[in-house]
Amino acid sequence: MNEPSVTYEVAHGVGWITLNRPRVLNALDRDLSATLADHAERAARDTAVSAVVVRGRGRAFCSGMDRTALAAGSVDEAFYRHWIRALNTLEDMPKVVLCVLHGYSIGGGLQLALACDLRLATSDAVLGLGATRHGLIPDGSILRLARVVGLGRAKEMTLLNDQIAPDEARAIGLVNWVCAPDEVDAATARVLDKVHAGSPTANAHAKRLLHESFHRDPRAMIEDVVAAQRDCMGSWEMDEANRAWQEQREAVFHPRPAR
Repeated sequence: MNEPSVTYEVAHGVGWITLNRPRVLNALDRDLSATLADHAERAARDTAVSAVVVRGRGRAFCSGMDRTALAAGSVDEAFYRHWIRALNTLEDMPKVVLCVLHGYSIGGGLQLALACDLRLATSDAVLGLGATRHGLIPDGSILRLARVVGLGRAKEMTLLNDQIAPDEARAIGLVNWVCAPDEVDAATARVLDKVHAGSPTANAHAKRLLHESFHRDPRAMIEDVVAAQRDCMGSWEMDEANRAWQEQREAVFHPRPAR
């Protein structure tokens, strides 16, 4: 029986989405893109999940497009529709999404990472795009990359296809952290601890409004911001934060306290 191309599991409030084609360095094909999209939607709906981690099994996070599938013509519009659904779901879900990049994290692998909120790279990660060398556009990053690293660096990465070392990626804001390969589990845990220290309701609103700030006049968003703040003020997290302040302790948002 064939193993699934992407797996999904939940532990301690975290949804773990794992690319699972290690023999081909988690290269992207139609089945992987569809399964990734399904699991992303599942994580978005999962009330037991407050944070999501996207990672890859084996020696690499993702080596990009499966060239065998591309040459055979099986990378078609259905692939791209699933791919877009997967990336949009990760970007839009009201939960913090962390991507862990190790080994080859190129092409579609880096495009996938850019749909996530935060990126942790190991010091051995290989980062870059490369799509135009293969006659394609990097569709998953073409509308996102400039917002992360600026238009000039986005053009350089997209049009020249240079690979970027993890430390340089950290310097330009492409990734948030760099760690040694043998420290990736501990580094991931530290990020998740920080995520869980924040209010889920507040994080969800903040993520949504940050994305919308690129599309709208900030002053036109004022009523949305006020409505979001009203929702935060009426949430159970605000009650917990107030109790914590009175009791001179840190607020506990995860797991949700039983009251």
